[in-house]
Amino acid sequence: MTIGTIRELGAEKKTVLLRLDLNSPIDPASNLILDDKRFREHIPTIKALEGSRVVIVTHQSRPGKKDFTTLEAHAEKLEQLLGKPVTYVDSIFGKHARDAVHAMKIGDVVMLENVRFNAEENLTLKPEEAKKTHLVKKLSSMADVFVNDAFGTAHRSQPTVVGLPMAMRSAGGLLMEKEVFTLSKVFSGAPRPVCMVLGGTKVDDSIDVAKNVLDKGIADKVIVIGVVANVFLIAAGYDIGKPSTQLIAQLKYQPEIEKAKEILAKYKDRVVMPQTVAVRENNHRKEYPITKIPEDCPVLDIGIESIHDMVGVLKKSGTVVFNGPAGLFEEADFATGTYEMLKAASKVEFSVVGGGHTAVVIEKMGLDKDFTHISTGGGACIEFLTGKVLPAVDALEQSKKIFG
Repeated sequence: MTIGTIRELGAEKKTVLLRLDLNSPIDPASNLILDDKRFREHIPTIKALEGSRVVIVTHQSRPGKKDFTTLEAHAEKLEQLLGKPVTYVDSIFGKHARDAVHAMKIGDVVMLENVRFNAEENLTLKPEEAKKTHLVKKLSSMADVFVNDAFGTAHRSQPTVVGLPMAMRSAGGLLMEKEVFTLSKVFSGAPRPVCMVLGGTKVDDSIDVAKNVLDKGIADKVIVIGVVANVFLIAAGYDIGKPSTQLIAQLKYQPEIEKAKEILAKYKDRVVMPQTVAVRENNHRKEYPITKIPEDCPVLDIGIESIHDMVGVLKKSGTVVFNGPAGLFEEADFATGTYEMLKAASKVEFSVVGGGHTAVVIEKMGLDKDFTHISTGGGACIEFLTGKVLPAVDALEQSKKIFG
């Protein structure tokens, strides 16, 4: 591991600043947290630090959004899951916060206020600049060491994520370590053949991933589904009908069609596109070959024939990385592609899911235990797979060099 780990940190009996990602869906009316998945993922790290004083730094949403709120409910939720008191402090680094931290005993857990209430945390800064912020100076003076377990924010270059490791001896938490280790395995040492399944609506990211894994020989096959498949179908010269073409224009993804053309020109035999699709026609699911998609019907899933072919590719794979659904899975009529492909992916030797909507479907299907790894950070995971260096991981690597 090129990032420091909790085992190497020697945090015992020290005060630890622990950066978590507890950003969760919230009911704005009652302030109730609707999904505690992210909380559950961080529990092992908090438990691993129980011989320390743990000061949690985290955020909820961002300025201007309806769910940008205090962390009182978060502290309560964490207390329930942890089975021990979590003290909420409605301050980030003011006197109230400093006094609360100063009064802590070994084993205590304190949660500071939503760190994005501080304007500096919403800036994108290089690590050296972030280190000089008032926020980082104040927070780092309140503790002995820093642990970053917030993989979900690892692609952001914000002060608590990249500045604190420059100011203090730091390590990745157990979740950060697991994410970095497992996703790195996709690039080297994953059982072959390696198949990437790229779907959903984030076409630009998916095309970057496809290009990276095909250029570097990381993936043997790339299966495209969802809106990503629609862009590839247009690139291959098919007419996918007005509603789906308009959606691509609406999402401003026309430039991606050219990139998809370049990928197909180089790797046509390694990119698997649907040959049949399901559309909504007179409020029913109707299937067509890609050469006969009706002009006025939206493409909302892959067809049964394509599901069969793609599942066949998955069954022969040693590794599957799955990112994004095959269609409008929220509607039973158009969930078949997503469900059948996830079932097949869950059976391979090494399976990784890129978080987001796909993770929600897997939990609903009760398949979460069947996948090797379900990432907690959709955006961070996909950036990692495009071959980009994640700012938070890079900062932890630098910190290890600076502080040893």
